[in-house]
Amino acid sequence: MIRKILLCASITLGISAQEIAPVEEELFDPVATQKAVESWKASEFGLKPHYPNYLLPYGYATKNYRSYTPSDQYKQSEAQLQVSLKIEPYRDLLGLDEVYSLAYTHRSFWQAYTESSPFRETNYNPEIFVTFPASYEKYIPSLRSITFGIGHLSNGQGNIEKADIDFEGDSPYLDNRSRSVNYIYSAISFEYNSLFTKLTLWLPNRHNNDLEDNPDIMDYIGYGNIEWKYFYNDHLLTLMTRMSLETKKGAVEATYSYPVSENVYFYTKVFSGYGESLIDYNINRGKISVGFSFSR
Repeated sequence: MIRKILLCASITLGISAQEIAPVEEELFDPVATQKAVESWKASEFGLKPHYPNYLLPYGYATKNYRSYTPSDQYKQSEAQLQVSLKIEPYRDLLGLDEVYSLAYTHRSFWQAYTESSPFRETNYNPEIFVTFPASYEKYIPSLRSITFGIGHLSNGQGNIEKADIDFEGDSPYLDNRSRSVNYIYSAISFEYNSLFTKLTLWLPNRHNNDLEDNPDIMDYIGYGNIEWKYFYNDHLLTLMTRMSLETKKGAVEATYSYPVSENVYFYTKVFSGYGESLIDYNINRGKISVGFSFSR
């Protein structure tokens, strides 16, 4: 195909076929072509799991979920799914073996057991971060890595303005459903045998009215969390806890997973506290969910 194009060009420009041949050889790289073909066949896009990817067909909460439209009557039972992926486009730019990452996490809460089965809430969380591997192990033997990043967390809902309320009338179903927060964060990870510990601290951006839709959200989710992961043979148990030191409000989440086949794990999650999702960050609720995860 390339040769035909070049021959047509040669007729137009008066270039001989002998002069075209070296150009064609320079354009075609069989090694690069074969590498591209193999990458396409294997669907290698460089994507890796970030947080656990899971599908939980059934979850039961201790309280009903609030409906924001008259036609929806949410139940305590619902499904939940999470897709969380990252790509590492750059490495070692500073000569410290650091890794630069782009990540995206999509978490949805699906009222699968109600009429019309609407998605009650979806949270979107893009991040950019850099991770420095441990280089001070002789001083802190269990230190694994230090991470610095920025993120955005929102539920993709629009604002309800006064004009909307005036137009439709004073209705509780027109309450503002927009939730979002921009933040910077740092995390430090430790490893001791099969126990992994991660401490994360974050600060919201309070400029440009970033917390206008949820000004008190930090009172419920706090400014950081601590997470433990413990492997016992093929079993994995995790525990996450967070709390605002000012209000003493927070949350606890525990999970258990066990492989049932290659890259598929039985997965159970128990949550208690505030901030399971953005829409009801200020509601204290307990919930247990069961299903499968596809990464740990």
